[in-house]
Amino acid sequence: MKTTVKFTLLLFLAALSFQSCQDQDDLAAPINLEVQDFIWKGLNQYYLWQADVPNLSDDRFANQDQLNVFLTGYPAPEDLFDALRVDKSIDRFSWIVSDYLELEQALGGITKNNGVEFGLVYKPGSTTDIFGYVRYIIPNSDASPKEIKRGAIFYGINGTQLTVSNYQSLLADDAYTLNLADYASGAITPNGESVALTKTVLAENPILINKVIPVGTHRIGYLMYNGFYAEYDSELNNAFATLKSEGVTDLVLDLRYNSGGSVLTATRLASMITGQYTGQVFAKQQWNEKINSYFESEDPELLRNNFTDKIGSTAITSLNLTKIYILTTKSSASASELVINGLKPYMDVVQIGDVTTGKNVGSVTLYDSPTFGKDNKNPNHRYAMQPIVLKIVNADGFGDYFNGLTPTYLLRENLGNLDILGNPSEPLLSTAIGKITGTGKMLQQSPKKDFNYFKDSKSIDGLQNQMFIEKAPEGLLKALK
Repeated sequence: MKTTVKFTLLLFLAALSFQSCQDQDDLAAPINLEVQDFIWKGLNQYYLWQADVPNLSDDRFANQDQLNVFLTGYPAPEDLFDALRVDKSIDRFSWIVSDYLELEQALGGITKNNGVEFGLVYKPGSTTDIFGYVRYIIPNSDASPKEIKRGAIFYGINGTQLTVSNYQSLLADDAYTLNLADYASGAITPNGESVALTKTVLAENPILINKVIPVGTHRIGYLMYNGFYAEYDSELNNAFATLKSEGVTDLVLDLRYNSGGSVLTATRLASMITGQYTGQVFAKQQWNEKINSYFESEDPELLRNNFTDKIGSTAITSLNLTKIYILTTKSSASASELVINGLKPYMDVVQIGDVTTGKNVGSVTLYDSPTFGKDNKNPNHRYAMQPIVLKIVNADGFGDYFNGLTPTYLLRENLGNLDILGNPSEPLLSTAIGKITGTGKMLQQSPKKDFNYFKDSKSIDGLQNQMFIEKAPEGLLKALK
């Protein structure tokens, strides 16, 4: 309670310390500019690179009227949002949506989905044609009872070849037919088979596999975890309780298809893996200069995410490990990378697989409301933003992995090594088991079946490729009064 009161007081003081153009008058934006006004003020306050965007400068506009004139030049809110971002080579992950309900569901693992989670790669010798391969099937989905399994290849949708320019529109339909293919002699060849799929509203439990693999004196826990969704934190804790009750001596954490999610969940997962570092720094947040400097001077603790031993009032089950094996691909992003980087100052992290995405920044959902939070949202529209607002570093201050985290042992997943997930013979898991027991060798790469990565099913619209905090500090959200 003491921390909560202190935090509230600091936020109130912060709100007084940050000023903007609206201090010049109290005029509201006209109704036709409400969304644009919300976008500018939210980004002016919270955008990580606010100081690098001249049009977001605190003194850019003397009053609301001048701001309105500027906003009039952007009839489409999305165009304004893009115009106020830094170069996309720097900011690859900020998003705006016209319906916050869809965004909220996606961040919680609820999507309109047919259950086929896939990767997209370039066809041999092409820079435009792409094809897909199935990574896993979500249980209880439309695809789960059908004749499509991990490793299946598809080249088209409804008879149309997938390309870098049409894949989004083809895959956006609620119902479509996947045209299947075979791989032979270096070519992707249609085989005449197809699978009809229909999307439904689907809640994906991120805990796909949780098992113990006994090998000699080792009892190796294997957890395939596909999304940092806070709604499943209790189930995640139960999964660790099961592993602990079965006497695991080692843990292989499979994050190869985990594109991220909640920072809070990442902190809890790290605490379940360890347990001996409660109260110590797992990660530190770095906001834009005007926010960060205030908290650094008033209470730096507010910028830290510490290891914990609780989920609410429930005790966390921890394994107290000093070494962990983590499996990754190019799709391992944001909160997955946070766990890897955050654990490194405290334990031996053995990363097996491919270089990760390189998302070392986090976002927050901003709504058009007096506090930019969920309460009292503007009823005239459903726009919301998911801008990048902070960078996250570990306890040692390291967070510069824009180009991804390099594995200890490089082993790219490709069409030549898609064994059954959770099977001890599956190449990435087999490599981890071999390193744990000291008995195994790494599988040799099959270059002819290794294709250039393009996208995956969770990164296509960006909604599930996030690392986010639950909400922005509300006292600061009203800095523009």
